[in-house]
Amino acid sequence: MPNISEVQTKVEARPGIRGTVPSPAKSWSASFWQIVRFGIVGTLNTTIDVLTLNILLWRFPTHDANSLLLYNSIAYTLGALNSFGLNKYWTFKRRQAITGGELVRFAIVNIAGFLCNDSIIWITARILHPLIASNLLWANASKLTALSGTMILSYLGMRLWVFASKSQERTSPSFKVAARAGFLGAAAPKRGVGTPHIPFSPNSPGRTENQECSDIDQTKVQEKRVLTRYSLSVILPAHNEEAVIADTIHPVIDTLTAWVQDFEVIVVNDGSKDATRTIVEAIAATDPRVRLINHATNQGYGAALVSGFEAVTKDLVFFMDSDGQFDICDLERFFPFIGEYDAVLGYRINRQDTWMRKLNAWGWKMLVSTVFGLHVRDVDCAFKLYRADFFREHRLETRGAMINAEILYKFTRAGYTYTQVGVHHLPRRGGRATGAKPAVIARAFRELFTYAWKWRAEERKARRASKGRLE
Repeated sequence: MPNISEVQTKVEARPGIRGTVPSPAKSWSASFWQIVRFGIVGTLNTTIDVLTLNILLWRFPTHDANSLLLYNSIAYTLGALNSFGLNKYWTFKRRQAITGGELVRFAIVNIAGFLCNDSIIWITARILHPLIASNLLWANASKLTALSGTMILSYLGMRLWVFASKSQERTSPSFKVAARAGFLGAAAPKRGVGTPHIPFSPNSPGRTENQECSDIDQTKVQEKRVLTRYSLSVILPAHNEEAVIADTIHPVIDTLTAWVQDFEVIVVNDGSKDATRTIVEAIAATDPRVRLINHATNQGYGAALVSGFEAVTKDLVFFMDSDGQFDICDLERFFPFIGEYDAVLGYRINRQDTWMRKLNAWGWKMLVSTVFGLHVRDVDCAFKLYRADFFREHRLETRGAMINAEILYKFTRAGYTYTQVGVHHLPRRGGRATGAKPAVIARAFRELFTYAWKWRAEERKARRASKGRLE
């Protein structure tokens, strides 16, 4: 099994960006409206819970206690999922990708809330019983007290633990991941030593319009300092990116000119129907380092990357989306590790996507992790640096959104190593995201299960052949 190390990030503001301390009045106001949002979400969760239960009873009537328990579990689960999504992205405004740790903490808080609710209602009922004669008033007073106590516990648990910000997690332990090669995750010797801490600000705005890097980074770029002795091929897949393609290519060229002595930029136009091709052709005509590959029709994200991989001529391969959501300056922190590891994988911090895309991405990551034994923070982050030899020696088979999972699966199976580094993710400035289209999702699932079965069969065949040779 290859050893995978993760580069921890230390959150600090970029030079020139100063933090401000909010006034007590603003803090109280923010907390008040946060509690209001939490209450609204709680009301909505209860509504979803009750409605779901009654819909199930209406469609599938039952007097069986076990069936009722099943219906209640389904209803409660839907309410809990709604609670998690709305509280994370609306109540507490946590835009980072969903993590397994958050889900575990959320489940623990919900279980604690359930136990707290039962305990409070039991204690309150015993206290109020001699004081209130009406059974209905007594029961509802007990229930209201229990709900109030549970709401306070749930709010504090989610704010201070489940969705705690980095500033609240002052002593969070280092998180290291180890790859598990293949489906069974066999062990192997570790390689290398501990990973360094790299300063990074996930909340900094990154690049603005017509600005390659932050001011301090741009000063460094202009100093002309070579960061790597390796030559570099950059692959930029593009589909209908006329609004941002020029603003993506020019910063890449300007930045790498100072950092890399020998590089090429390969733009793969995947059947764009806008002016993407014309714009790239104009740039390539003035700079021989820019190459253009055209697909007559849209073949898919994976097909665009594969065309780029097949065309590389340099030592290293780096690929990045052309939609302007990444900052090429983050590549500077990748070069120190490519001598020790065979790849450096970026993962998006403070991902600038809708909550639905984040939820889809988390679900896909969990599925890929389960099926292929891959433990990567951000499987589909389009900001990765590899040694080019891997793509020359291994044939890629998928052509859709499964491409990153296939690369990482075959990469780890072949014994290569990687480390992970956090990168900026910027708001989309033009074009349209296509990753959430039903056709794209369906193709990804079809490729996942088709090739998972195929590769697993190939592994069994290889093991039998190896066993036969040994005998």
